[in-house]
Amino acid sequence: MVDVPLLELRGIEKLFPGVKALSEMSFAVQAGSVHVLCGENGAGKSTLCKIINGIYQPDRGEILINGKPVVLRDPLEARSHKIAMIFQELNFIPEFTVEQNLFLGNEPVNKFGKIDWAAMRRQTVALLEQEGLPYRPDTKLKDLSVSDIQMLEIIKAISYQANILIMDEPTSAISTKEVELLFRKIAQLKSQGVGIVYISHKMDEIFRIADEISVLRDGRLIDTRPASELDIETVIKLMVGRKMESVFPEKKPQAPGPVLLDVQKLSQGKTFRDVSFQLRQGEIVGFAGLMGAGRTEVVRALFGLDEISSGTISIKGQPVTIRNVQDSIEHGVAMLSEDRKRYGIIPVRDVKENMSLSSLERVMGRFGIDHREERKRDTEMSRRLNVKTPSLETLISSLSGGNQQKIVLAKWLLRTPDILLLDEPTRGIDVGAKFEIYKLITELASEGKAVLMISSEMEELIGVCDRIYVMSKGRISGELQRKDFSQENIMKLALIG
Repeated sequence: MVDVPLLELRGIEKLFPGVKALSEMSFAVQAGSVHVLCGENGAGKSTLCKIINGIYQPDRGEILINGKPVVLRDPLEARSHKIAMIFQELNFIPEFTVEQNLFLGNEPVNKFGKIDWAAMRRQTVALLEQEGLPYRPDTKLKDLSVSDIQMLEIIKAISYQANILIMDEPTSAISTKEVELLFRKIAQLKSQGVGIVYISHKMDEIFRIADEISVLRDGRLIDTRPASELDIETVIKLMVGRKMESVFPEKKPQAPGPVLLDVQKLSQGKTFRDVSFQLRQGEIVGFAGLMGAGRTEVVRALFGLDEISSGTISIKGQPVTIRNVQDSIEHGVAMLSEDRKRYGIIPVRDVKENMSLSSLERVMGRFGIDHREERKRDTEMSRRLNVKTPSLETLISSLSGGNQQKIVLAKWLLRTPDILLLDEPTRGIDVGAKFEIYKLITELASEGKAVLMISSEMEELIGVCDRIYVMSKGRISGELQRKDFSQENIMKLALIG
């Protein structure tokens, strides 16, 4: 007798304006198992999960839970069927506290129907202690890092005691230590009979936790097999429809040019201290380190987002003062934030508006924006970066994470900067799209731009960079030349202090 799946989708189709997101999608999850969804950005993984969570409704097909057809009109109805979801794009209210976020839409109430704040505090403290998380219940989310907020979102979803748990790139913004905590929690949930739908682009973690793997491409199911019957090379080939010879583009050796950015003894209170480094023309320099090492904070200060306590910054040999973002832009500096949704895009605007945002003055005519010139320029940049979008008028929020990231890059490239500060540029992006981003970064360096690249993926830094600085506890603990690149050497420097 075959066990009835905990969750089953049959013949699901979903249409959006200009694109068929899912076609004849059939998919099942067994109780007590992890079913991983793989596919390039735009393959339909997140759309499928949003249908399971009631955010989207299918145009055709049916959903069954424990063999019985159900209709999921919204997330609250999905939650009533014990379905919960952890989103790749963080959805939170910055002014809310940790406890308000954890119980949003599920607040405990007293006998008068009012929120029981004392009960919420007790339950929050108990939940944080149970999961070993060091946050204060009254801390506002705006004061936490992306990693902190991601962990809270994971715990919030788990706290619903769901039978079906959807995880969309849950490890994209958390540290190695936090990943291990999550994987232990997944093993515990499996033992309790929970069925988990898991999306990830990180092949090493997929094969650590997957029981089954389904590969999607262009909105269709390509194959489903037990994880034991697959390997990384086969999964990538199924995802992209071809064999990828290399994860990283080939780099032509070239001597770096003159120093474009010279930073000496930069400090910001207790966040980072005495940070000194250089970027040369045509060079890709990595910033490695554990979460909380201070990498993002240094880049934010260089871009004028945060104040600098002391130290000097020189661009093209001239000392400069960076008081705000406008100062850095005028000095030819551009920054790609690790939090694309919060700092990179305007979700309610279309592709064209997002792309033109930082350089509108360059397409201004006598009577306002020259829309013909704007369209011509944006179309050329979209083609160069291989942006996949139905049109320039498509809302950017409807595109995949990889295509959103390309548009953020396009926005800055239209200003022709000399120095690019890239903070986790491939976060939440699939293997194929990552290769395109790596190729673009390499091309930009070959054109004479200086690139500073923060990444939590050591393989990425080793594969792309010319030199790597490693940070530990707010200081640069060492510098590695290409001949000394190894994960072991990076970790040794990251753990100093």
